[in-house]
Amino acid sequence: KKNLSIKSAISLTLIGSVLLMMLLSGVDAGGIAIYWGQNGNKGTLAETCATGNYDFVNIAFLLTFGNGQTPMINLAGHCDPYTNGCTGGTNQHWGDLARYLSRYTKNGKKAYLTAAPQCPFPDAWIGDALKTDLFDYVWVQFYNNPQCQYTEGDIKNLEDAWKQWITDVNATQIFLGLPASPEAAGSGFIPVSNLTSKVLLAIKGSEKYGGVMLWSKYYENQSGYSSAIKNDV
Repeated sequence: KKNLSIKSAISLTLIGSVLLMMLLSGVDAGGIAIYWGQNGNKGTLAETCATGNYDFVNIAFLLTFGNGQTPMINLAGHCDPYTNGCTGGTNQHWGDLARYLSRYTKNGKKAYLTAAPQCPFPDAWIGDALKTDLFDYVWVQFYNNPQCQYTEGDIKNLEDAWKQWITDVNATQIFLGLPASPEAAGSGFIPVSNLTSKVLLAIKGSEKYGGVMLWSKYYENQSGYSSAIKNDV
């Protein structure tokens, strides 16, 4: 996943994220979230759920919406910056949108709001929206940003950023967003041994710790990352 997909995730998670949610395996245990829908050879949605590895499946991406347009979702491949502007976007009105969507929680039915900000704090795109305190799950992308990610055995930048996110964002749960393989992002991949022996030990004690978010099922199929980490998450 390159920067192209990062900003399109903002649109998905705020307005059109479809979450397939299962109960967490334990009260204090973390879960794994996975993005599904981009690239070929990722397997079907049913196959993804049948693995038993994932507590959340984010269907990506909703690319066209608002201004009276018919919403359009792209489940076939990478978004096209020449037709949908996914490399641009705006940081305005996301808070208004969050407040509007939160109204769908009524009559005993819960509307879950999620967001996928990048790890520099505050997020340049949806930082203001997160101040509404309406979000249930926040999948923070701790990759493609050297100032707040894991780098060659050093977890300090990531740990410092994590502490700021869990302190300053009032969400139900915050997830450690990671690439599922070295090829899934420009930087920030964490080898399994370092994730389980260093990073997770440093962050799992957080009250808001929700688990690990992975980009994406296509890369996960190649690496088997979730199977390798699920007992430690």
